Amino acid sequence: MNQFSGMAGIPDDILEQHQDLITGCVDVLPADDLLQRLAWAREQKRPLRAKLGVDPTAPDIHLGHTVVLRKLAQFQKMGHIAVLIIGDYTAKVGDPSGRSKLRPRLSEEEISANATTYVEQAAKVLDMEKVELVRNSDWLSPLRMDEVLRLTSVTTVARMLERDDFASRYHNNEPISILEFMYPLLQGYDSVAVKADIELGGTDQKFNLLMGRTVMEAYALNPQSIMTVPLLVGTDGSMKMSKTYGNYIGVNDEPNDMFGKVMSIPDDLMVPYWTLLTGVGHREVEAIASRLQRGEYHPAACKRDLAERITGLYYSTEVASAARTHFDRVFRDRDRSVDVSETAIPASSVIEGKVWLPRLLADLKLAGSNGEAKRLIAQGGVRLDDVVMKDANEELEPGALKGVLIQVGKRRFLRIKA
Repeated sequence: MNQFSGMAGIPDDILEQHQDLITGCVDVLPADDLLQRLAWAREQKRPLRAKLGVDPTAPDIHLGHTVVLRKLAQFQKMGHIAVLIIGDYTAKVGDPSGRSKLRPRLSEEEISANATTYVEQAAKVLDMEKVELVRNSDWLSPLRMDEVLRLTSVTTVARMLERDDFASRYHNNEPISILEFMYPLLQGYDSVAVKADIELGGTDQKFNLLMGRTVMEAYALNPQSIMTVPLLVGTDGSMKMSKTYGNYIGVNDEPNDMFGKVMSIPDDLMVPYWTLLTGVGHREVEAIASRLQRGEYHPAACKRDLAERITGLYYSTEVASAARTHFDRVFRDRDRSVDVSETAIPASSVIEGKVWLPRLLADLKLAGSNGEAKRLIAQGGVRLDDVVMKDANEELEPGALKGVLIQVGKRRFLRIKA
């Protein structure tokens, strides 16, 4: 039994806060622990310390990454302390969660650059002036060998092999390094270092978060509550949101692009997106779902409201409203002659007098990479003046592209200057 157990008479506003916090979560463990902590924090007049650790393994974040950031922001808005750990040390180790092979190790320069851009983009969700921003190299780098040995003694190899990814690799005789075994322990030590009350993470982090409880107990600390959020399904409606799959919405996307991408999601993703991406309370989400079910809220209107709400979170209500107007003019009213951005062909896209379409799409930010552009073309998702492009290897004359309207997917348009 922990120090929070056995409390009674929990105030209604604490119950309401608890419901808002757990809405959209997959796991909240142990049962009722978070509720007891919230009540205890009120009684003791001490804010809780909600921890989120992120390894800066990539420079850009998309809306999928913001799901857990918004959950952290909820704690922040309720007066608790948001502890954001930049895993500049654990990024060198590489999180094995969900991996079928060893992660490539990043250089310190890559990690540092990624950390800078991550914090800049996280500021779109969190109030960074009130965030406790730390780097885990501050306490992991100085660890002496005797402390490392103490850390390794808190669990067993059998426990590590309970992880699905480790178990699968072990069964298939695929290598698992001792370095990878260290990762959950180091993440757990982060919780010791910051004295976390709650740790947040995606469902793929559940093992690591639970290991944090084990490590904290070994260091005579009250073990943290854990909360996991789902991995956001991307705009295609089937795969998790990822730049690799080309189904992502970037937090730095232009307003019209962001609005249009949200409008491209299948209808059955509307309520999950309202729940996970907007920060609205559970009562508003329940009302939206109920109105949709009763036919009182047309899906098209609901999706427009959703796209405007999300765009407004990253820009302003005025910009979001303008994006909605632009979308309606282009797609509802079919007026494609207005408000379509124009650009010249980038010099980098012309090689030996020819333009390779996948490279052009990547250079114009209409695709995340040449590979993604090739997949879009193969799927029939790229048009030049309403002509579906089918050959990803085709090279075009620059002159033939002047004045051409490029369409990628249903919502992205760009015209090449004549």
